[in-house]
Amino acid sequence: MKKVVVLGSTGSIGQSTLEVIRQFPDKFEVVGIAAKSNVSLLLRQIKEFKPKYVAVYEKKAYEELKKSVNSTEILFGAEGICEVAKLKEADIVISAVVGAAGLLPTFEAIKAGKLVGLANKESLVMAGQIILSESIKRGSKIIPIDSEHSAVFQCLNGWNINFIKNIWLTASGGPFRGKKLKELKNVTPTEALKHPKWKMGKRITVDSATLMNKGFEVIEAHFLFNLPAEKIGVLIHPQSIVHSLVEFIDGTYLAQMSIPDMKAPIALALAWPERLPNVVPSIDWSTLKKLEFELPDTKTFPCLELAYEALKVGGSMPTVLNATDEVAVEAFLSGKLKFIEISKIIRKVMDSHIPQEPSSVEEILSIDRWARKKAWEEINR
Repeated sequence: MKKVVVLGSTGSIGQSTLEVIRQFPDKFEVVGIAAKSNVSLLLRQIKEFKPKYVAVYEKKAYEELKKSVNSTEILFGAEGICEVAKLKEADIVISAVVGAAGLLPTFEAIKAGKLVGLANKESLVMAGQIILSESIKRGSKIIPIDSEHSAVFQCLNGWNINFIKNIWLTASGGPFRGKKLKELKNVTPTEALKHPKWKMGKRITVDSATLMNKGFEVIEAHFLFNLPAEKIGVLIHPQSIVHSLVEFIDGTYLAQMSIPDMKAPIALALAWPERLPNVVPSIDWSTLKKLEFELPDTKTFPCLELAYEALKVGGSMPTVLNATDEVAVEAFLSGKLKFIEISKIIRKVMDSHIPQEPSSVEEILSIDRWARKKAWEEINR
């Protein structure tokens, strides 16, 4: 029986992880969970899974939990979440905290030598080289949970990197696929949050609408699979059945396919190197009539090109990209910024940044703070 820690247990990935564990109670035991502030959901999760340790980021939520729970150790703040991330008894840590807040606990889990199921792509976008160096040093293995990277991980399956010509990450295209820039001038947050295929958190859903999420995945793929930007392509695939493709030097491809359900890559990470039965329904070939693919429209959706640029510049630029996007999406959702202005704010902050080569997580977080401050200055201006 594997002992599991779930960071971000109240988010969409965290809840899906607990669904898989619920389906296989003889294979997994939850020893720790961590979340930001959703006390009512945390209480239900504590009652059902009986973790030994629970960490919550916000103080008010911590105080509520302390009053309500006696049999579980309740930890507080970023330090508490990091403590849960490196629990000695944990066999695998699912890193699903949203945004830059997931970097430190992910890093702590890797420093502790844990097997990490990585759903927090920001960890690699912000600090990819530092994370990978530490994982090699500590003997920590990273198994990607993003459906696209899980697909590449499965298709590569030990193939020599010299045999790989390209990898292709697929994207549904989001709610605005096929639209032109002039049609996006007045889109609302409600429209941007209507993803056609996936049920996700607000930020990642908006990032999917701008194609920035795919840009982050390009950066993540660079670090996970040791491939240059030129060998990482993106294909719009509205059916979301093919999650990624690996193109080999002989002109052949391997693709990984399933219905769009995050429980599939989560279950693979949890059970690795095994597979669990009946995690998601099979594809219904009687109703699936076509699979479509097209290249992305980067003129209408410039965020994808900004991500490629940040990756090629390297150093601290991906950190700036992520921080500015997080702020810009927040401003869009709160009505302070238009949808098409998200990429413009990111462009301005990237242009004002002098790239550095950070050597520690502390330096990364300092750059992250600078970029956020600069982004708000641009938004307010």
